[in-house]
Amino acid sequence: MELLIASGNSKKLAEIELCLSGTDVRVLSPADIGGIPDVEEDAPTFAGNAEKKAISAATASGRWALADDSGLEVDHLDGAPGVHSARFAGEHGDDDANNRRLLADLDGVADAERGARFFCALALARPDGMIEARFEGIARGQILEERRGTGDFGYDPYFLFTEEGFPQTGRGFAELEPGEKSAVSHRGRALAALREYLSASRQQS
Repeated sequence: MELLIASGNSKKLAEIELCLSGTDVRVLSPADIGGIPDVEEDAPTFAGNAEKKAISAATASGRWALADDSGLEVDHLDGAPGVHSARFAGEHGDDDANNRRLLADLDGVADAERGARFFCALALARPDGMIEARFEGIARGQILEERRGTGDFGYDPYFLFTEEGFPQTGRGFAELEPGEKSAVSHRGRALAALREYLSASRQQS
């Protein structure tokens, strides 16, 4: 199965490819097929934006398409930045600026009140543009006051994974190896659900 990923983010593409390794899915990037149309991510929910991107990529390419919309929701900020995570500071994709605003908005807030979660919504679209399935993943943590780790992207350097019962507990997302992060991250959990769905579909066919 060929699966077009509706994202030009190379790090996100690598994470998705890692999570789907060992399956019969061949991951394609937009560059592999000559590009896909840009989509305005103006839906009020992660799921809505993921569906818009998946439908657009599928109908434009005539291929199975997977789209992700994900972001950070901070308890003290009433769920912000939420769907605006990538453009929290104004310019889309400026990680440094987004993190500076996040830290400024939480300046002086006690550790106990810096709870947050990463949320991921995935939408799988058929080649005709119809949504085949939806998946979600959540990872709970806390916003750090200082950057930790050198890996990954976005808000990861300031996100401390706090869920109990995992070897990764107490480490920041940017401190984890790719495989470690995929095992507990919001996107990794959503992709694990996708893997199970694809496996079950193969068995039924």
